[in-house]
Amino acid sequence: MEGFGFKAPELKVFTMPTCSSCPAAKQIAIEVAKKLGLPYREVNMNTQEGLVEGLAHQIMSTPSIVLGDEVIVVGRLISKERLEEEVRKRLEKWRARASSEKRDENFGRC
Repeated sequence: MEGFGFKAPELKVFTMPTCSSCPAAKQIAIEVAKKLGLPYREVNMNTQEGLVEGLAHQIMSTPSIVLGDEVIVVGRLISKERLEEEVRKRLEKWRARASSEKRDENFGRC
């Protein structure tokens, strides 16, 4: 997703088949990702790859939601409104960082 002026970070939901709150967390994350134009991915922590990815973010309970490399929530469900607010805050930081890096890159070309 390039509409942000940078490559949009992925919204990831870490789940387990036995997690009773995970279906709701997935639905909320899908809706927020779609509304904000972000890529979405579910990470099943019941697989070796999912467990390794979860541990890389220090996630040991589900549902958990991550934007890029930033953990938003661990082991609990949050409302759609709260998730959208948290994602928007982080996207603003990403935008600022991306524009700063672009300025620095352009400055170096002179």
